[in-house]
Amino acid sequence: MHERSSVDELAEQLRRELDRYSPGGKLPSSRALVERFRVSPVTVSRALAQLAAEGLVVTRPGAGAFRARPRATAAPAGDTSWQEVALSADGAPDLVPRSVDASGVLVSLAAPPPGVIEFNGGYLHPSLQPERAMAAALSRAGRRPGAWGRPPMEGLPELREWFARSVGGPVTAAGVLVTAGGQSALTTALRALAPPGAPVLVESPTYPGMLAIARAAGLRPVPVPVDADGVRPALLADAFRATGARVFVCQPLFQNPTGAVLAPERRGEVLRIAREAGAFVVEDDFVRRLVHEDAGPLPRPLAADDPDGVVVHVSSLTKATSPSFRVSALAAHGPVLERLRAIQVVDTFFVPRPLQEATLELVGSAAWPRHLRAISVALRARRDAMTAALRLHLPGLALPHIPSGGYHLWPRLPDGTSESALTAAALRAGVAVTPGRPYFSAEPPAGHLRLSFAAVAGTGEITEGVRRLRAAWDEVLG
Repeated sequence: MHERSSVDELAEQLRRELDRYSPGGKLPSSRALVERFRVSPVTVSRALAQLAAEGLVVTRPGAGAFRARPRATAAPAGDTSWQEVALSADGAPDLVPRSVDASGVLVSLAAPPPGVIEFNGGYLHPSLQPERAMAAALSRAGRRPGAWGRPPMEGLPELREWFARSVGGPVTAAGVLVTAGGQSALTTALRALAPPGAPVLVESPTYPGMLAIARAAGLRPVPVPVDADGVRPALLADAFRATGARVFVCQPLFQNPTGAVLAPERRGEVLRIAREAGAFVVEDDFVRRLVHEDAGPLPRPLAADDPDGVVVHVSSLTKATSPSFRVSALAAHGPVLERLRAIQVVDTFFVPRPLQEATLELVGSAAWPRHLRAISVALRARRDAMTAALRLHLPGLALPHIPSGGYHLWPRLPDGTSESALTAAALRAGVAVTPGRPYFSAEPPAGHLRLSFAAVAGTGEITEGVRRLRAAWDEVLG
């Protein structure tokens, strides 16, 4: 019998027997299941993992498997018929020339010269990455039956279910597509939702990689200002009316670069405004797993509060793992899902199965929650070290917001300061920083720097980097 069919048959048998156990009740041990059903330990492990992904059982390393407690009933699906109009309307008669400019992205991707402290990095330092856990997951995944075969186009069902459960609300596994990193997911979303030449509303400031995607697709990014509580709803409504846009791209949690979290009273407003405009909200939930130790409870993704299919949700594991662990998800429901699926298939076929299998191994291991707790503690310590050093050595830099998640600060420069001169002087002094200009789709209201505290070796290097930045500051500003 093939291993895959054995896994499915065992999982089905265990499903039928779950009613024998009360919620929280313990299932037979893996050894007992191996002996009873005459299958391999791998088959038992895979079958239990499948039931765990479906939310039917909970596995606890060293303790066994237990029947899961009942989940709250999912909210009923809303009316998605409005999407037919949004997906077919093209009110942009004049196409916008496509321009591919990777400069804003390369700032955080390019490794600085040897000896230069990396305040411009966009990923965790190797010392913060779960390298041993990822290596172990990849090794186990490579031995899974069928691991090197062709996966389903939409992604492995267990992984889609895991992503759906992490989003919550009306999102189900059927509405999830596994994608090759957040950048790929955003590219697919914008290509699906907006025709060339159309306006797309973006937060201001915002992630340069998203601006590059939009411009490469021939779209017109239109800025909507962000403050400490996220995007400003009144200005968002004005922008929809003025442009006729059908897409708004946002990062409601620990926004890049400001670190802002969309305020509770604004969440419903953003969804209502977009719905009334017949528009989609692309929610880039890129750093939910980089929450700091001192943060309070996190708000749910916007997609979890959206029954009408307004939100196209992007979730990625890359920021919390490694730049090469490029696994993410697109979540949506309604007619738009078929268009997202078609574009992804045309562009990439599918995410390699070994990487998807390794993801399941990683997030299902005891090492995963330990890793998340460790980086939560480490990022808070690094943020506090950078904040303290800046206030001590560079009091002229304004820090209007100290985020409780993410991996960087967004200080404002004094009026009249040249970003380009300061970043060049900083590099000469031995520290690489990111200028603020690429984060704005139009003229910026002030000069800024983005300073990452995640890509360096530790708090000592942060203190030394700020000292070097002070030397550059003195060179430029006297």
